[in-house]
Amino acid sequence: MKNLFSNLKGDILGGITAGIVALPLALAFGVSSGLGPSAGLYGAIFISFFAALFGGTSTQISGPTAPMTAVSMVVIAGLVAANDGDVSKALPIILTVFLLAGLLQVGLGLIGLGKYIRYIPYPVVSGFMTAIGVIILVTQILPAVGYYAKEDAQFVEQFKPQAEEIILENILKEEAGEGILVLENFKETVDRAGKITQDDILRESKTLAGKEASGVMGTFKVLGRALQNINWLELLLALGTIVIIYGFKKITTAVPSTLVALLVVTVIAIFFFPDYRPIEEIPGGFPVPNLGIFTDFSFSSVTPYIFTALTLALLGAIDSLLTSVVADNMTKTKHKPNKELIGQGIGNSIAAIFGGIPGAGATIRTVVNINAGGKTKLSGMVAGIMLLVIMYALGPVASKIPAAVLAGILITVGIGVMDYKGLKAIPALPRDAKIGPFKVSSEVIIMLVVLFLSTFWNLVYAVGIGLVIASLMFMKKIGDLTAERSDVKSLKEEAWDDEGDFPSNLKEEVFIKHIKGPLFFGSTSDFQALTLQIPKTAKTVILRLGRMQYMDQSGLYAMEDMLQDLKTKDVDVLFVGLLKQPRYMMERIDIIPDFIPNEHIFKDFKKCTKWIKENVKDTTK
Repeated sequence: MKNLFSNLKGDILGGITAGIVALPLALAFGVSSGLGPSAGLYGAIFISFFAALFGGTSTQISGPTAPMTAVSMVVIAGLVAANDGDVSKALPIILTVFLLAGLLQVGLGLIGLGKYIRYIPYPVVSGFMTAIGVIILVTQILPAVGYYAKEDAQFVEQFKPQAEEIILENILKEEAGEGILVLENFKETVDRAGKITQDDILRESKTLAGKEASGVMGTFKVLGRALQNINWLELLLALGTIVIIYGFKKITTAVPSTLVALLVVTVIAIFFFPDYRPIEEIPGGFPVPNLGIFTDFSFSSVTPYIFTALTLALLGAIDSLLTSVVADNMTKTKHKPNKELIGQGIGNSIAAIFGGIPGAGATIRTVVNINAGGKTKLSGMVAGIMLLVIMYALGPVASKIPAAVLAGILITVGIGVMDYKGLKAIPALPRDAKIGPFKVSSEVIIMLVVLFLSTFWNLVYAVGIGLVIASLMFMKKIGDLTAERSDVKSLKEEAWDDEGDFPSNLKEEVFIKHIKGPLFFGSTSDFQALTLQIPKTAKTVILRLGRMQYMDQSGLYAMEDMLQDLKTKDVDVLFVGLLKQPRYMMERIDIIPDFIPNEHIFKDFKKCTKWIKENVKDTTK
């Protein structure tokens, strides 16, 4: 508890600032998920508080995020459709899936899975994040232009025959379950069918229409109708929101631009355009547990969604631990990955009980917290309390926010979450694989496969397929390299034979490190720890790279990060024995010559030693 209050002023300021930044995003993610703005707020409140309290990253701010919301959106849409389009009917099973995901996260932390998250290759993460951006961006086009498929009477009319079929199927299933379905006599079936009203058929038709227009493919299917029926007021509100978000950032970043856009456009809409479409009402008061999770629980209803829950758990783990790495780099601390998973799992479990959507560590909110002075777990807890106070005091006022404003906010989130670094690298990556007569980059193929499958098919399966492809390609590359150099014996972590003549008086000023194998997505964590091994007296680092036959994109960026860190500390880095493929990779993104000039690259250690003798002085005399 002593450490919890060691930075009281900074943590309170950081938590309040992060809470304010989280408010518009929580509302937007709640609306996007399909459960409404209150579900986003509940998720932000409970995940932020409990993930901070029990987690392993001191400065982490957690809550609903774009990747978690994208997957949740698919889960919710499927379960709502399976329950006749009735959200209240589907809610207990939806929240049970979210609760199960949280419990699985706790389990992942207890069995120590956190340390294995680093084995996910960069192209898979890059393709997935870009796909999340595309999904959010595309699915917000319809609300941004004010088109809602369920309210398009002409579109809904097309689904009435299918709705009647579904209703009849449900009657037959009910009778079969009750044991009264008799093929020789359909009298009971006819009687029940006679009680079906036009309102029942219309309700089912609207459910089918909404399902048809959901997701990326659904948006494209109805885009023509949407553009013919644009609500110009909603479009102007959405565009105004986007302009303010990007424009205000150029004026100042001290105040969150999303919050400014939310307030300004809402006030304008209320006073000048009263006919706008508001979001769903946000209930005031303290959130109430949804006991239907427990009272209506049955294994048969949950069993089909265990894999979905595991997907959410794994995605939340990846999302959170990536943010933890960002926090570590900013604060020069080290998070506890397994403890972080346990904290995230507890937060998601409690959020589900109170009706919140799942979430994870949020990079932007965490960065805001650190920059505002947050240093301990108290900052994340304060952020959650801040959101609870806002909801308790301003719930009725927040219910007047235009739906188009949240669509505009989400469009900017979609644009921002894409991995532009990975996309820009596509032309420069080496073409190391062949498809028919064409040479292609294996890492680009992996990224594009994950991107397209995630966007147009299934987020979960896309990541799995991407991992399989990446693993197979990596095994082939390492197999080829091993075959080429199978006569090379393993080297111990000690001075190599050609280092015997190195000046003993410069061993305090010069640090020598041997890289003995490929630098790839599975070894980047150990490589990143390299800077911690360098003594403070060292002003020059020699990297022996003669045994580093291969470097992938993950290793490339790990190398870039390490060199950037050493450059800020005014440490010179020398390369010895740099091989063709790693050199090509580093030249593509200008590590050579921006970080390592050509005169700092030596073919052998003898020439490097000569440079050291001429340029490094003994400062320990």
